[in-house]
Amino acid sequence: MQQRRRESRPMRLKSATYQRKPSYLDEHSIDYVDYKDVKLLQRFISPQGKVLPKRITRLATTQQRQVTQAIKRARHLALLPFVTDADTY
Repeated sequence: MQQRRRESRPMRLKSATYQRKPSYLDEHSIDYVDYKDVKLLQRFISPQGKVLPKRITRLATTQQRQVTQAIKRARHLALLPFVTDADTY
C-alpha cells in the first residue's frame, strides 16, 4: 500500500479580533491614582492584603505600576495594612 504525502500548508495564526474589557480606571476616567484614596486602592488588594495581578484587575502596565506604587505609599503611611486576616477584611 502506498501512502499519500500531504502537502505542507503554511500555518495560520489566529488573529486577536476580540476587544479587551476596559479596566476600572478607564471606565471611570481616572488619570492619577492617589495614595490617599483608600477605597479605590482596596479594590486592587486581595483579602490577605496582597496586590492583585494585572491579569485579574485588567489594568494596563502603566496603570498597574501606579496602583502598586500608591498601595506601597499608603501602607507606609499606615492608611492600608500590610497584612490582614481573611476573617476581618
